[in-house]
Amino acid sequence: MNRHDLSRWTHDHVFDAGNRAGERGTRAVMWLTAATMVVEIVAGWVYNSMALLADGWHMSSHAFAIGLSAYAYAAARRHAGDPRFAFGTWKIEILGGFASAVFLLVVAAMMVLGSIERLVAPQPIHYAEAMVIAAVGLAVNLVSALILGHAHDHTHEHADDGGHAGHHRHAHDHHHDLNLKSAYLHVLADAATSVLAIVALAGGWLYGWSWLDPAMGIVGATLVALWARNLLRDTGKVLLDREMDHPVVAEIRAAVESSPAPGPHHVADLHVWRVGRRAYACALSVVTHDATLTPDRVRDWLSVHEEIVHSTIEVHVCA
Repeated sequence: MNRHDLSRWTHDHVFDAGNRAGERGTRAVMWLTAATMVVEIVAGWVYNSMALLADGWHMSSHAFAIGLSAYAYAAARRHAGDPRFAFGTWKIEILGGFASAVFLLVVAAMMVLGSIERLVAPQPIHYAEAMVIAAVGLAVNLVSALILGHAHDHTHEHADDGGHAGHHRHAHDHHHDLNLKSAYLHVLADAATSVLAIVALAGGWLYGWSWLDPAMGIVGATLVALWARNLLRDTGKVLLDREMDHPVVAEIRAAVESSPAPGPHHVADLHVWRVGRRAYACALSVVTHDATLTPDRVRDWLSVHEEIVHSTIEVHVCA
């Protein structure tokens, strides 16, 4: 695939109707969550609820991550035709996710310190008011999940409408928009944190377990830290091109070495890296006894794997 074809591929895959639905959904959820985040943090501070603060700060991480996703959609649309982006602007999302993960670790550490301080020196909590705010946060999370779930279904439908585009799709590539899917799962995790806050406040209000609120604050901070760690691992793997263990690598090797053409053919060197949500580029060297083998024929063998959008191929013929 040449530079012009790659640019056209980027445009076609970024601006389909499904991706537009994803952009609208993430933007709506971002503003909804940001407003709720402010309310929960202020209420947690006023009513001395560390569980509510933990839920608010976790919502801030969610709003930040969704905002980065919305920005990635917008940046991809704005710069899709810019030739300076050799493989499009998808990695803006990945870089933003990495920065978000670092931010989340700092927030989690602050929440643990704050909760420990409240355990050592308890302060009165306005349970009724705090529970109302926590319930509102949970409702917002559920509404956000419905919005992103609808956008995900819309994206899925348009991806399936591509006819042959779904014919050779592999099991590991059935996610049509990993960005949207991760946002959806994060909303569900955020809803679970809201439930923890409600449980902590109810326990303190009904049974006088004032220690439960800061304890749940620590639990909420732990959830944020775990999510941040997973996000660091996933984004770092893409940014550092550490994906040679991905199933697509074995598929590329099998497509060449199992070819019915006169052989045998051996892949002597292979490098694969991700350039889009479900798109990969590769560089490989093929050693063969077939003097008629050309890079174009090898590229034809790889064409059955539609996730390979760019390839650099060398053919070495042995006597």
